[in-house]
Amino acid sequence: MQLTSIQQLQLKHSSVRRFLPRPLDPGLLESLIRCGQAAASSSFIQAYSVIRVTRPEARAAIAKAAGGQCWIEQAPEFLLFCADLRRINAACEGAGKGELEGYAEHGLAAVVDVSLMAQNVLLAAESQGLGGVFIGGIRNEPQVLVEQLALPKRVLPLFGMCLGWPNESNPVKPRMPVGFVLHQDVYQEVSAERIALYDETMAAYYASRGSNIKLSDWSTATATAVQGKKREHMHEFLRQQGFFRC
Repeated sequence: MQLTSIQQLQLKHSSVRRFLPRPLDPGLLESLIRCGQAAASSSFIQAYSVIRVTRPEARAAIAKAAGGQCWIEQAPEFLLFCADLRRINAACEGAGKGELEGYAEHGLAAVVDVSLMAQNVLLAAESQGLGGVFIGGIRNEPQVLVEQLALPKRVLPLFGMCLGWPNESNPVKPRMPVGFVLHQDVYQEVSAERIALYDETMAAYYASRGSNIKLSDWSTATATAVQGKKREHMHEFLRQQGFFRC
């Protein structure tokens, strides 16, 4: 099967953290956001907001909170993607349906909305020759985002995105075989032997990188990442921002 240009672009994705000192062309950012808004939305609630962060002191504070990710300060654009229930709450109150009560479903719908929207933004950016990287590290200290960007209740900072003209070209990470993630009718466990083969592929990839060489494989890197980023403070922060009741 011949791939379309869009499919080829999707399969070429790799994270970019180093950028040329060149701003985005006038109007380009707004165009990218419009492309983001074209994504599907649960019941068309459009439960997202994007904050463009330009103040150097705010970027420095966010970079520090995210674990010292200097590209947050250096990228031509840094965007914060938020799940936003404020407009939805106002619509409910205006329609006489009462105040949102923080049910988990509302928060989940908003998280899905902003995730779909952000992926559209990045794909649109890459189609223009831009590069970028998602920044989940902002959830290390989400209160810093609240204070720096005046985020009110019912606005939840989920992740950032650095954008700009790439000053590096990174190899594409080998994804899992489709058979790992595409199941037929029922869930099918992936065998340890197949995982071990994928670990070998990833170990070879990590060892072959020109920079940031890593002596690891997928299983080890994944276990280290998820067990080291429990972010237990997020439960209380979600309650504080009005996304969950308990």
